[in-house]
Amino acid sequence: MHRSGIGKTRKQIVKQSQNQGELVRDFASYVPIGNAVAKLQNWVDQGAKISYLSALTENKNMRGDEIVGKEDLSIDQKVLDKHGFPKGSVYHRQIGESYAQIAERLTPNVLIEDDCESIGGEKEMTITAVRSKIRGKIKSVVIKEFGGIDDLPDKLNKLLEYEEK
Repeated sequence: MHRSGIGKTRKQIVKQSQNQGELVRDFASYVPIGNAVAKLQNWVDQGAKISYLSALTENKNMRGDEIVGKEDLSIDQKVLDKHGFPKGSVYHRQIGESYAQIAERLTPNVLIEDDCESIGGEKEMTITAVRSKIRGKIKSVVIKEFGGIDDLPDKLNKLLEYEEK
């Protein structure tokens, strides 16, 4: 989450995100929510392969000039490294590409994403736009935006059986 959310309630952080305060788009200053790093490392220790899906997009204008360059896209990796997140590939959308297309290409066993409360809810979620024949192969786990993953199961086999409350 954006660092201006530190010490705020989840509802306050959602509101900040909706209002697009200056720190909301300062991706380099993002901080983990709760014990996310430890939770992910625990899953990696059990054999999980972690992939990260970035909000940043590699865009080019009509002339093909880069608007967001490779250096900007490395922000995510720098933030993950800074906070000790487990190693994993970071995926960015290309021009004209959707999050769902990335999910379809990767077809993860489990896709954990937030409920997109601040930007319109379920219709904005990745899993919603994944084609049904592929969606059936992916365990979708939806968490509250800015709620963190601390309450998700510690055991990978339990995560595969997880049902939202």
